[in-house]
Amino acid sequence: MEQRTKSTDDVSSNMAAPVMQHNKHSSNAPSHLDRTDSRNSESPSEDGNFTDDVVALQKEIGGDLKSLKKVSGLLEQLTLENKQLEEQVLTVSSSVPLRVSAALSTAEESRVKLESLLEKERLLSNTLQQHLQGAQVWADSIGQVLGQLDTLERHMKYLQCLARIEELSDSIQQYLMTNSMWDAVGAIDRMASLDMGLRESGCSHLQAFLRETLRFWHKILKDKLASDFEEVLTQFHWPFISPPTQTLSPPANAQELNSQLELLVSQLLSLQTSDDLISEKKETPSRPEQSQTPPLSLPIQIMLLPLSKRFRYHFTGNRQTNNLSKPEWYLTQVLIWMGNSSNFMDEKIQPILDRAGAKVNARVELCRGLLTLAQEKLAHDAPRLLYDDALFCHLVDEVLQFEKELRSTHSYPRAYPGVLHILLEETVFQKWLSVERKMAVEKVDAMLSAEGAWSSQYKDITDIDELKAPDCAETFMTLLLVITERYRALPCPQAQLSFLALQKELVDDFRIRLTQVMKEESRQPLSPRYCAILNAANYISTVLSDWGDNVFFLQLQQAAVSVGEEILGPLGATETGRLASLEGSLFEALLALLERLRGDMLGRLLDAVMRDVKEKAQPYCKDRWISLPSQSDQATMSLSSSACPMMLCLRDHLLRLQQMLCLPLFQMFWQSLAERLDSFIYEDLILYNHFNEGGAAQLQYDMTRNLFPLFGHYCKRPENFFKHVKEACIILTLKVGPALLFCDVLKQSEEDEGILNHQQPSPESALNELGVYKLAPSDVQILLNLRSAWLNQS
Repeated sequence: MEQRTKSTDDVSSNMAAPVMQHNKHSSNAPSHLDRTDSRNSESPSEDGNFTDDVVALQKEIGGDLKSLKKVSGLLEQLTLENKQLEEQVLTVSSSVPLRVSAALSTAEESRVKLESLLEKERLLSNTLQQHLQGAQVWADSIGQVLGQLDTLERHMKYLQCLARIEELSDSIQQYLMTNSMWDAVGAIDRMASLDMGLRESGCSHLQAFLRETLRFWHKILKDKLASDFEEVLTQFHWPFISPPTQTLSPPANAQELNSQLELLVSQLLSLQTSDDLISEKKETPSRPEQSQTPPLSLPIQIMLLPLSKRFRYHFTGNRQTNNLSKPEWYLTQVLIWMGNSSNFMDEKIQPILDRAGAKVNARVELCRGLLTLAQEKLAHDAPRLLYDDALFCHLVDEVLQFEKELRSTHSYPRAYPGVLHILLEETVFQKWLSVERKMAVEKVDAMLSAEGAWSSQYKDITDIDELKAPDCAETFMTLLLVITERYRALPCPQAQLSFLALQKELVDDFRIRLTQVMKEESRQPLSPRYCAILNAANYISTVLSDWGDNVFFLQLQQAAVSVGEEILGPLGATETGRLASLEGSLFEALLALLERLRGDMLGRLLDAVMRDVKEKAQPYCKDRWISLPSQSDQATMSLSSSACPMMLCLRDHLLRLQQMLCLPLFQMFWQSLAERLDSFIYEDLILYNHFNEGGAAQLQYDMTRNLFPLFGHYCKRPENFFKHVKEACIILTLKVGPALLFCDVLKQSEEDEGILNHQQPSPESALNELGVYKLAPSDVQILLNLRSAWLNQS
């Protein structure tokens, strides 16, 4: 065994030696720490291998001493394996230096080749540089020649373009001499295409020459076609100054006229491109609304000429029809011409345009042309009226009416601007806002000082007068509605929001006026004028709430989220979020102020009524409830005489206020009054007195048969608004047995407080069985003590 162990140790040391040698070659300069870590990490592995060898040897030899003869065979086998491993190590050790030397020789060869290549590259670079220097002279010479060729080419193209212009010009002249109008139109169109092709070139003189040539021939051809077109239109009785009349029979040459009309309209449409090119150099409109619209069709332009002459003849210069105070004259004239010409445009011109492939509406095109006349006239007259409020207001009204009729009667598309943009110019628009504010304030002053300002004009018609709005409030909201209708059609959301800000300012000013008048009337809150002020505040609040759900104001609300801060002032993040999600409304702040005013006025009204009721109820509260006769001693029950003044006072106030207040306000009033009466009777009458059986019965009779029915005209179950009084009457009128039993329940509950007892009913459940839900057990105990005197006697 010692020999076996020694052999194993030799094998292990021999195996470790090549490994150490291999590690020495594979690492250039391993640190001491690395060698230590490697040794430490390999030690467990070596110990593990040694243990495994011992275990394997023990399994092979076994525990029998006779098996030791196998040791010699094992020793030979291990010696052979050790020899093979040594040969492998020697082979590897001898091959590594050979590979290293081969790599070094290869690197040396590569270095030599690289130096050779670098030398060749240097020689080639010098040769190429010398060649380039020699070829530079040739390159300069060739570049000069190429530049001359390019100049000649451009000159040739320039001359070719001139020749093409001359060719087209000669062709147009020849076509006009032979009256070949379609060929002339085609040549004009080709010249226009050449003009568009030269737009990006820098040949300004050539462009100018081409444009002048195009303008020359276009004018000749256009004038000839326009003259023929006007002659044909004259035979159709164009323009229709008065409403057209239906002839009994068509003219004999109607078919020929229709053919000529279609031919001329088609030819004029073919000149549209050149006409647009010539007219594009003119000054573009300063207003963006007009620049967005396409130019008018050439046939429509010619058809507008006689109407334009008539318009300028009547509405410019020193003519009597040119009156600043009468803008309706020229606006109405434009609408009349639109109406008179609509049938001719739809029946004669539109089919020709459709067959020619022109995607335009003849009637809309004519309206656009006529509208241009009105726009020019308005733009000229509006600044001259800025210092005359009356004339300016009249102009605004006429323009708004014109715009409304233009869109509705003549179906003018919303995509095209009308005349409202004239009113949106900064100076004109600011004047409009200031005049609206001034006129509205003056009207509010007048309506508040009118004799019937605080009376309703529908007071005798109950079906209509539900809100009982006084005349001043209804007139004020009508004024706001008229302002809304005036700015509703404006094409600019910013302008609409400016008017909305004006409306909110007017509403707040009217609320302040209502508050001032209310303070003057607060000494007599039961007066008709005080109630009328309350109705006015409620009416305005109701209308504004309805406006908050209106589609138009909802659209303005969305616009206010994006552009409203410029007009409505800075909006907080919360308010902006509420407006964007449609949770709030544009009138939310005003509604809160009006609600505060309405609540304040209702409170003053309730205080006044309650003061009167309490004064009348003093004898009733001080009645001797403990000494009244029992119900069995009375033949019939009747209302307490001391309660009559209070009941009459309540009845009179309710009837009077029902007549003076609108239904929503009156409902709020009587419900609040019932709650206050409930607290007053409970605290100042019931808790203040002691009751015998007759007193409790009398109180119950007064309440259930007299007080509650007073409010029964306004709801089905008035006792629900007098819960304290109703439940107190139930307790006070309990029979002796149930009352004593309940006293025991309360006493037992106090004794068992803190102890859970499922068998004993709770005071609350016992009260619920009696119909008492509002009063607490402690309140019931107090009420039972108020009748304890006759309970003890019983």
